[in-house]
Amino acid sequence: VGGVDCSDNEVNIKILLNGLVASGDLTVKQRNNLLYDMTDEVEEIVLEDCYRQTHSISISESRGASKLKEQLRFIHRLEREGKLDRGLEFIPGDEEIAERMANGKGLTRPEISVLVAYGKMVLKEQLVIDEVTNDSYLSKLLDGAFPKQLQQDYAEQMQQHPLRAEIIATRLANNLCNYMGANFVYRMQEETGATIAEIVKCFAVSAEIFELDSVWRQIEQLDNKISADVQTDMLHEMRRTVRRATRWFLRHRNKALSIEQSIDFYSPAFKVLSTKLDSFLIEKEARELSVLKEKLLKENVPAKIANRLSQLSTLFSTMDIAQVACQDSRPIELVAELYFTVGVRLDLHWFLAQITQQPVENHWQALARASFREELDWQQRALTSVILSSNPDSKDIDQMFENWKAQSAQPLERWQQILADFRTTKAHEFAKFSVGLRELMMLSHYHD
Repeated sequence: VGGVDCSDNEVNIKILLNGLVASGDLTVKQRNNLLYDMTDEVEEIVLEDCYRQTHSISISESRGASKLKEQLRFIHRLEREGKLDRGLEFIPGDEEIAERMANGKGLTRPEISVLVAYGKMVLKEQLVIDEVTNDSYLSKLLDGAFPKQLQQDYAEQMQQHPLRAEIIATRLANNLCNYMGANFVYRMQEETGATIAEIVKCFAVSAEIFELDSVWRQIEQLDNKISADVQTDMLHEMRRTVRRATRWFLRHRNKALSIEQSIDFYSPAFKVLSTKLDSFLIEKEARELSVLKEKLLKENVPAKIANRLSQLSTLFSTMDIAQVACQDSRPIELVAELYFTVGVRLDLHWFLAQITQQPVENHWQALARASFREELDWQQRALTSVILSSNPDSKDIDQMFENWKAQSAQPLERWQQILADFRTTKAHEFAKFSVGLRELMMLSHYHD
């Protein structure tokens, strides 16, 4: 991969410099000296991409057989579109994959690397569209494709590069596959039906809000300082969180907002939650996060990173809290405290655990489980908003909840009956979750 990557970068730079020579902005001698001076930085650009790709392969490999079904769907998609010849690329057939699944074995590193390569090639072709390459936020990727000296001296000329759109598309395809895996975009298309442009925009918003690049780099700096398995698990948690956030934005984002405007809207809530999270949680939940943090600290993970990784699942509530705070014109801190109080007192967090632990046997069950999680999050958000609306002048969380509880006795009793039924058995049918969520929705709409 390094040779191809290096060649691409070299060609792009030479096209820019040759244009500068042709326009009289550079002499041939100056051009050659620039190429020589930038050798080390070009090397760093190439090595970083190769390094990130290696991590991507490691994350996918670490999930083993649990990812085989979605990887197989991606393989089938590539075959249907005439992109992949399994025999030519030594990708196992369906029977062998079924056998590996039965034996708990996943794809090998070489097989995953082939899927990553095809994922990048296909995405690069699909991303060369004006909606992506002319976006004011995504087009900034052009700068990173060139050494800093060219960025500083020839930023205007870079915008006129003949391969500008292709360079942006390539950089974006690399980021998507390196951070999120080969089949991320396809998975989002399957789950939401969104266009590729909308998917990459929602990914960009999610990555920025959850500080993906910054946290990822901090984890990378732990090479040879912590266990490789621990490091890979941490990167997987970042990938999983940003994937969930991307799906949330595909469902709920205000499309009238640009990427920059969306980031500006949600970032304040993320900052509040990430710095004050413990103050919004009950002691038991705060202790659970503390246990996760302690496990990472024992693996020699620095406290700052351990703290962030332990919070990720809870920080996912950022978007719902931000929207409720805006909708009801209440402080983020008040909304956050009430939101988590609702989750605890109505046992929504326990119910979420039951959904998450529900085993799935096929693609449709996996989609159903994901939709159950989304619906539960939405109902927790809706209930928070209802309680705020019914107590417009109050800032007392306990009093607000008790007031609402007294007014909602009948549907609350029904919800408690549903929970009691769930607690009688460890195994649940998918239909039970549908019924439970339906009752929860009735609870949030009781005063409509």
